[in-house]
Formats: sequence, structure tokens, C-alpha cells
Amino acid sequence: MSAAPIYDFAGKVVTITGGSRGLGHAMALGFARAGANVAIASRKIEACESTVDEIRALGADGSAHGVHVGNWRDCDRLADEVYARWGRCDVLINNAGMSPLYPSLAEHTEDLFDKVVGVNLKGPFRLSALFGSRMAAGDGGAIINVSSTAAIRPSRTTTPYSAAKAGLNAITIAFAQEYGPKVRVNCIMAGPFLTDVSKVWAHTDEFKIRSQSTFPLQRAGDPNEVVGAALYLASDAASFTTGAILTIDGGASIPTSE
Repeated sequence: MSAAPIYDFAGKVVTITGGSRGLGHAMALGFARAGANVAIASRKIEACESTVDEIRALGADGSAHGVHVGNWRDCDRLADEVYARWGRCDVLINNAGMSPLYPSLAEHTEDLFDKVVGVNLKGPFRLSALFGSRMAAGDGGAIINVSSTAAIRPSRTTTPYSAAKAGLNAITIAFAQEYGPKVRVNCIMAGPFLTDVSKVWAHTDEFKIRSQSTFPLQRAGDPNEVVGAALYLASDAASFTTGAILTIDGGASIPTSE
């Protein structure tokens, strides 16, 4: 393989759900710095537009799309809008997610369950089908799902979320089979990262003690630390990588004797 820069996405189009904050926001700016045009999707159009402004300040371009990925009609609209605006999509990143608190499993409501599964699993399924089929019929592309180590280390406080993310791991492999060889489908299984969502637990003494005693890297990750993996999986550097689930968690999911 040539030693020429492989993270050059000039002329490419990247669509990121949940792209206005957290890991999605970091990846959006990372791809923009690599020259990509980035379509930002989330429920709040104003936040998407603000992120597009940041992308343009970096010398790239972007588009804002207010969608709820748990709604299939919104997923259909997102695909139509992206292809109408850009004429193509080279990379889809299914990053949108939610893991709300609930009092107990017995008190977990059907509505909340459906929302969690809708955003974390149903949406990525539909979007992967919509974008993947168009990629396969065109010049090819890459799909990256953003899962969670909660998929392999579930707890009573993350049960529906863990189940949905485990499902996301599973469909990663299925879609890799469906749309290969022109479309590669991989998954980033993320551990604890310091985002606005994590502020509830990331700064607690309990988490600090646990991370320092059981995580090899002894801390939570910074959102920018996921960008390199996304660039790799989307690039020709990963040309023989598909159906893979890459864990990025500072070693937090490594089994311990404790």
C-alpha cells in the first residue's frame, strides 16, 4: 500500500446521525478536517446547523438534517435529502443513541423501551438498508455503527440499551454480508467517554475509583479519541476490514478478577 495520505476525504460525503454532540460531533469535525462534506443529522435542527457552521469554518462544507432516527419515515427522508443535496454518500455513521435512566426493570415503560430500541437499533437497521443499497448500486462505501461495551457487559440499569446495542453488533455482521464486496460495514464498540451525556456519572467518586482500579488506562476517553478509528474504518486503509467490531474503551471491558 502506498505511503500517501490515506485519510484524505476530499470530495467524499459523510453522513453522521447524532452528529451535533458527543462522539458524533467529534467525528464530524474530524472528517471535515480530512476534507469531507458532512451531513449532520439529529433531532434538533439548530444544533445541526451550528455544527455545519463549525465544519465550514474548517474549510469543508456540510448540511443539516432534523430527523428522529427511530422513525422510519424520517430515515427515508434523511437518505433522500442527502442524495438530493450531495448526489452521493460515501460513509454512513450510525452514531445516534440514547440510554435514559429508569427506576427499575419492572417499572420500565413500553414507550421508553420502544424509544431506546428505536434509536439504537431500528434506526441504524433502516438507514443501513437505505444507504447501503444505494452505495452497493453505485461506487460503494462504508458504514460504521457506534455500539457500546454495554452490549457485552449489560447491567440492570442499562438492560434495553444493552440489548439494542447487542443487536447493533449483530446487524453489523449481517449488513457486511448483504452489501459486500462494494460496501464495508464495521462497528466501533465504545466504552466510557466524557460527553455531555456522561456528566451524570463520569465525575463521580465511584467512577473515578473504579476506573483507576480496574481500567488499564485508568480514565474515561475524550471524544476526539474515537476519531482515528472512524477515519480508519472509513478509509482505504481498512479495505480488507468488514464485519469487524472494534472495542475502544481504555480496556474497561477487559475481564478482571475483582
